Amino acid sequence: MSPLGLYVPGTSLVHRAPAGLKLVVMIAAGVASVFLRAPWQGAAALVVVLLSYGVAGLPPRTVVRQVRPLLWVGLVTAGFHLVANGWERAVVVVGVLAVLLLLAALVTLTTRTTDLVDAVVTACRPLRVLRVDPERVGLMIALGIRCVPVVVGLAEDVRDAQRARGLTASPRAFAVPLIVRSLRHADALGEALAARGLDD
Repeated sequence: MSPLGLYVPGTSLVHRAPAGLKLVVMIAAGVASVFLRAPWQGAAALVVVLLSYGVAGLPPRTVVRQVRPLLWVGLVTAGFHLVANGWERAVVVVGVLAVLLLLAALVTLTTRTTDLVDAVVTACRPLRVLRVDPERVGLMIALGIRCVPVVVGLAEDVRDAQRARGLTASPRAFAVPLIVRSLRHADALGEALAARGLDD
């Protein structure tokens, strides 16, 4: 399974919940997170999300895999807020980031991509009056979800090549090839879409 969590089959209550409902809950949680002010509130939200992972039958190692990419960002963010706003704000901000990341990962772990796309397309249908194409929005969402594991795979390939050349300590030797390969993948994807009449 990808460390950024693709769908994991299951029959739990969380798995069976409608994709649209999960997206609404995720959006509502994002809006509500703006109003969190005390560390205990962030801790309570984190407990709720972790309990949801338990209800979904996902092991603790899955939780660790979801928050691992947030480690350095969290440390930098915590350091900034610690200096600028004090330890309580630092705890709240990093806690909110962890909660939202875990919640988004839980949605993708327990919902098929096709169900997510269908829910987005359904929600966007009223926007046809504004000349928004719901099917195209759904396609963009599907491509975005699909590109995450692709970029992770590219990063792993570049890291393996680094180790083979003894350049494991060089950020430049990692970032430049990753960016180049990602852009090449984007170009190939764009050409494929253009060949199917989706060139704009």
